[in-house]
Amino acid sequence: MLTLLAVVFLAWLVFGYFAYGRWIAKQFKLDDSRETPANMLSDGEDFVPTKPFYLFGQHFSAIAAAGPIAGPIIACVAFGWLPCLVWIALGVVLIGAVHDFAALASSVKHGAQSIAEITKEKLGIGAGRAMMAFIWIALVYVIVAFTDITAGTFVSGDDALVGETGFNPGGAVAFASVMYLLLSIILGLVERYIKPPLWLSTIIFVPATFALSYLGTQYSYVLNFGHLSWSILILIYCIAASLVPVWALLQPRGYLGGFVLYAAIAVGVVGVFFGGYSIEQPAFKSFDVGGMTGMLFPFLFVTIACGACSGFHGLVCSGTTSKQIDKESHVRPVGYGAMLAEGFVAFIALVTVMIASKEMLFAPDGKALSAGKIYGNGIGNFLTLLIGRENLSFAITFGAMAFSTFVFDTLDVCMRLGRYIVQELIGIPGRIGAIIGTLVTVAMPFLLIFFAKPGSYLDFWTLFGASNQMLAALTLLSITVWLHQARKRIAFTLLPMLFVLVITLWALGLMVYGNLSTTAGFDIKLINGVASLALILLAIYLVITALLKLRGEKIDMIEAKSF
Repeated sequence: MLTLLAVVFLAWLVFGYFAYGRWIAKQFKLDDSRETPANMLSDGEDFVPTKPFYLFGQHFSAIAAAGPIAGPIIACVAFGWLPCLVWIALGVVLIGAVHDFAALASSVKHGAQSIAEITKEKLGIGAGRAMMAFIWIALVYVIVAFTDITAGTFVSGDDALVGETGFNPGGAVAFASVMYLLLSIILGLVERYIKPPLWLSTIIFVPATFALSYLGTQYSYVLNFGHLSWSILILIYCIAASLVPVWALLQPRGYLGGFVLYAAIAVGVVGVFFGGYSIEQPAFKSFDVGGMTGMLFPFLFVTIACGACSGFHGLVCSGTTSKQIDKESHVRPVGYGAMLAEGFVAFIALVTVMIASKEMLFAPDGKALSAGKIYGNGIGNFLTLLIGRENLSFAITFGAMAFSTFVFDTLDVCMRLGRYIVQELIGIPGRIGAIIGTLVTVAMPFLLIFFAKPGSYLDFWTLFGASNQMLAALTLLSITVWLHQARKRIAFTLLPMLFVLVITLWALGLMVYGNLSTTAGFDIKLINGVASLALILLAIYLVITALLKLRGEKIDMIEAKSF
């Protein structure tokens, strides 16, 4: 049954790329004779024409972080695996990949401008600033959700397999992850000052990265901190990652993290197709499993954001990837193809919980395991098919470290993007502006982490997912306006935009009511309720601005001809 589902899912992804993806590409009239911004503005730093194979890897590692792993696991535990699988399959082909492709194509055709800049150009300065504010709030909740879930993974002594493996899984993952960041810094210094051939650095540092999983099992009781302490340390890391030069941390960490990502995917393929596992979780539980966010409609669609559809991807597409597209025809394999690959990452994550018995979802003290632990245990068990059951401790540590590696990738990008937005809004460039932007961006996560109970990432995750999906809808809104101005077909962006917009406004509205009606003063519910309301108002403002723009505009014939 599991193998059959995997074959059908992969066949659907292949069909999506070669059929629907090809049709979508035709709507944008990609033309390799037209010079891309990467070539037109080539500077060897930001604008660098890159071969599609290498650019695909960089883009994929940037978008395929912890989102497509945690979301499917959380949703499967709540609603069952069947609705999760259906949403991932339909969402990734018909909405998510379309969103990513359209965001990348529109940025390439607008001089590699960001989505916020395109919104500003098409809808006006006010709309551009509203979009920037929306993006900033969304980024803050990404940081909060991923900080909390990672801190939970690092906390020692609460993993279901602690008795079986005979070591501290939380401490092992924490030690391996911290050593991974230090190894990245060393790689950055080596590349900066010694400048050895890349192949030499690769054969030294990549095996060392994987060896850290074993090292973590040997020193699993060294970094034994509490949840709040880890949350603070992770946020301090975010501050550093936002301010240090990219060569010192982000680039080497991203390079090493890419190998971890591909290894985790390969191990997942082995487990899915050759593990002989049976499905243990129910296909469907209920349309309403209780709680403020327990209704399948609309919360399934915002719990599983990345992997089906992600507004965060539009920031990557228009922020860095569009500056590296060598030819316009490369937009489809990089933009549409990488999103389909992320859909497969989400499928593997879903499988890790589908095959887990009820006992494997809870710690010995009865507490539910976090998504990071469930994924780490699943990937670890898959890996033992290759290295033997006797190496289970190493395998589980690798799986959990892989998850935290993806999280750090997300945190790096989000904090830096948040800092950029604040700098642009306050108009202070340079080092002083960077410090102010970073401190302003990290202030809200610090506040939320202190007010929230340890392990309450679910309180943040749904709002993160909703803001992320709404960002996708608003990105598609701006692109739809552009296509309409150019007298092109708009149904393929308009219909997904309307679906995601309605479902997300519905979810945010319920979160406003649920949080504000149960708040006990200045607490996490009040903050989440206010944030949800702010997101709704910003979204409504952008929608109204777009409608007024379309109603009163005159078709720009020059733009239509240049399209």
